[in-house]
Amino acid sequence: MSDPETDGIPCMWMRGGTSKGAYFLASDLPSGRAALDDLLLRVMGSPDARQIDGIGGADPLTSKVAILSPASRPNADVDYLFLQVYVDQALVSDAQGCGNILAGVGPAAIERGLVAASEGETRVRIHMVNTGEVAVAHVATPGGRVSYRGDARIDGVPGSHAAVPLMFENIAGSMCGALLPTGNAVDIVDGVECTLIDNGMPIVVMDAAAFGLSGQETREALDGDAGLKARLEAIRLKVGPMMNLGDVTDKSVPKMTLVSRPLNGGAIATRSFIPHRCHASIGVFAAVSVATACVLPDGPAARLAAIPADSIFRIEHPTGAAEVAIRRDEAGAVTSAGTIRTARKLFDGRVYPAPRHPT
Repeated sequence: MSDPETDGIPCMWMRGGTSKGAYFLASDLPSGRAALDDLLLRVMGSPDARQIDGIGGADPLTSKVAILSPASRPNADVDYLFLQVYVDQALVSDAQGCGNILAGVGPAAIERGLVAASEGETRVRIHMVNTGEVAVAHVATPGGRVSYRGDARIDGVPGSHAAVPLMFENIAGSMCGALLPTGNAVDIVDGVECTLIDNGMPIVVMDAAAFGLSGQETREALDGDAGLKARLEAIRLKVGPMMNLGDVTDKSVPKMTLVSRPLNGGAIATRSFIPHRCHASIGVFAAVSVATACVLPDGPAARLAAIPADSIFRIEHPTGAAEVAIRRDEAGAVTSAGTIRTARKLFDGRVYPAPRHPT
């Protein structure tokens, strides 16, 4: 058996949306979870605030992993397991999916030969193992090869790239069992009105004003506000059981999301915590959940949102806005949602995990 420290492991490092991560084939990794976690921590260089001895980027947004394997269900083309490798803790979590890293799954699956490319564009049905749903990605494949060149731009990423449209159906209650796990559009927790919602990502929506904030504060200012973060964590721990997530002390969900009125032509402004640091933008599924909260009959988002006539919700965040397209039935319930992301292959080769430290 090969030694990964000596021989390396095939790895594709990609930007997916506004995140970066390592994309692996499951067949190249250990099958046991303990061995897998140990390996990924050493690949990324965790736990270490700088991740100096690994390929992680010292930020939750750049310490992510996608594991791809042949589809295990007939309505999909590839299985995708997302893992969040914590930066400064020896922890690897599969408690959530990631819609940004999802944007690179279609291209990576084609590049790795799991999905055959079509001429012009390839439709890739992706089984999101974390939550059980299927997303459909459309990947540019001129000449039967993945192309990352294009005119699509997303806030938080310089330049333009090939668009990767993503569509999601049946994602309500992805982890909580129901869109509104408590059955309420509003719950009062520690004196704060909260919408506990899961349409692809469990989040807690709260009016920034309830914390004495405008909602337009910088990421750095919010990360430096110890009092705010303590209040958010206290609420997060209380709502975990309410959202059917149990004890969330060591989980990366739910995401805590502050909302305010939009200032730049969007539907609503957000500051999203993931969960202990303020996101530089907002996750794809979190943005879908926010957009869904905007069309509820009540709640902080519903009261603050400017509902777009074309159903394209621009969810403002610290570095721009994420676009979410939602479809609703005659009763106004959200039936599906989609977004446009971009992705780019940064390198393809072998990664060499750090040696195990003596205990």
